[in-house]
Amino acid sequence: MAQIKITLVKGLVNQKPNQRASVQTLGLRKIGQSVVREDTPANRGLANAVRHLVTIEETD
Repeated sequence: MAQIKITLVKGLVNQKPNQRASVQTLGLRKIGQSVVREDTPANRGLANAVRHLVTIEETD
């Protein structure tokens, strides 16, 4: 299955609590940290909810 690489590029200061929770659920803590997740609708939805804070790259 395809995978996506999600990188946190902006901080969580002054963000809404649900956006902070989405970033934490993805497993991101620090700016510049990346995680590789399966490309599922759930993970896409979490990343899409905070698309202004992260970058998303498709990997194989």
